[in-house]
Amino acid sequence: MTDLDGPVFALTNLPEAVKGALFARYSRSPKSLRRLLLDEFLPPDAGDAGGAAPVGEGRAAALYGRVLAEYGDDSVAQLGAAHLAVEGASNLLTKVLEWGRLASYLEQSTRYIPYTDRPGGDYRYHRPAAVLADPELGPRYAGTLDAAFECYSALLPAVEAWIGSTVPDDGEGGGAARARAVRARALDALRGLLPAATTANVGIFASGQAYEAMLVRMAAHPLPEARECAGRMLVELRKVIPDFLTRVDRPDRGVAHAAYLEDADRAAAAAAAELLAPPGAPAPADAGVRLVDFDADGEERVVAHALWPSSGRSLAEVRERVRALGAAERASALEAYAGRRLDRRQRPGRALEATTYSFEVVCDYGAYRDLQRHRLLSLQAQPLTPDLGYDVPPEVTAAGVEEPYAAAQAACAELARALAGRFPAECAYAVTLAHRIRFTMVLNAREAMHLIELRSQPQGHATYRAVAQEMHRQIAEVAGHRGIAAMMAFVDRSDPPAGRLAAERRREARQAASER
Repeated sequence: MTDLDGPVFALTNLPEAVKGALFARYSRSPKSLRRLLLDEFLPPDAGDAGGAAPVGEGRAAALYGRVLAEYGDDSVAQLGAAHLAVEGASNLLTKVLEWGRLASYLEQSTRYIPYTDRPGGDYRYHRPAAVLADPELGPRYAGTLDAAFECYSALLPAVEAWIGSTVPDDGEGGGAARARAVRARALDALRGLLPAATTANVGIFASGQAYEAMLVRMAAHPLPEARECAGRMLVELRKVIPDFLTRVDRPDRGVAHAAYLEDADRAAAAAAAELLAPPGAPAPADAGVRLVDFDADGEERVVAHALWPSSGRSLAEVRERVRALGAAERASALEAYAGRRLDRRQRPGRALEATTYSFEVVCDYGAYRDLQRHRLLSLQAQPLTPDLGYDVPPEVTAAGVEEPYAAAQAACAELARALAGRFPAECAYAVTLAHRIRFTMVLNAREAMHLIELRSQPQGHATYRAVAQEMHRQIAEVAGHRGIAAMMAFVDRSDPPAGRLAAERRREARQAASER
């Protein structure tokens, strides 16, 4: 314990299983946590062992066996957690890993790491064994993806030079900051050449419950890479939190659950094919954002929930009173509820969760990867294919390298279509990050404020900045929720020549201050 007397303290030098079991016992015991540790988990002869890791593990395992496995009390599975590294995951697999809401993820960025190197002699992309074993498609897969990486490497100096020529030296110094900002924008512009097979490293921190859900979902996934990764993850996680993962491969629990997910996905796909019957492949689609559903009375709902806690009245009565207010009065109430926000991290409370928006978005897969990580919303996506076309960043055109860029895109698209017949799950590996994907986001106004203000910042990627800015416009103009849109005071519509330059200079200033 970090404190032996006070009412607030942290646990140290204990296995995850013991920490979780101690908290699980909290709900069924009148004792303090310190007393529980001494009475039920610490061996009588422990003395001043301090960092003895095995302390109480037997007792903890017995408790989990009874409470978690036998009684099914899932809340107990939230009390232990682990850090896990997954390296060399394709960009398809990273999205599978990061699908769950109740976990924390950190992923290697294509913005800061150029994919020009060849560790071990090979470019960094996933090589599915089944595809490589195919005598016709295997060599074509490796050759096409190698060529995409070679094109990326060859075009980077030209694009970086052009961007550098457009960023004026404003006399503030910071040559290193300027160079980093120019490089980040160049990598942003060319990341569209990278295929979805491109690998990254992912760090995960999650509870036992979150890992269990993740592993079951991955076991049902059509991508062999996901299923193989789930098996490796289970082996490693059982070395650190074994008691939280006893149900994952039980035939009557995790295995049955994975089979259910697989069957449900298959049935839904069959129903869509039968009921919608599309005539052939989808036509290319322009990138765009469409607000497809919203609450007409959304602002009234938010105002009512903002005023209700201090009203002393029923919600029905408050809603009736708010309905009678004029637009100016509602706007004034929303302005008061927003308060004096000094930066985008200061957000109003949960009243904004009283109304929701449904957006359908078509944008490049690279931007989707960033937007998908917003987990406090409901996101669904269609499969990644080359059918909707791809985006050409303006920097590529301005730098005069659009022709080789287009040739690489065409080769990858042709490979994806060739793979689709024999390898329907693996064909998306060949689709580049520039190709468009269609997805929906359903989110409440509070999460919309967070996403739109964060993703519209000038240091962000141009594609998702445009998505965020358009979402904000449509909340105001299509939904007519101008009061809610006005609360989003930190939406940024500027267009600086090197988006990250200001952020890089702030970084240098913070570093200099910390060194003084």
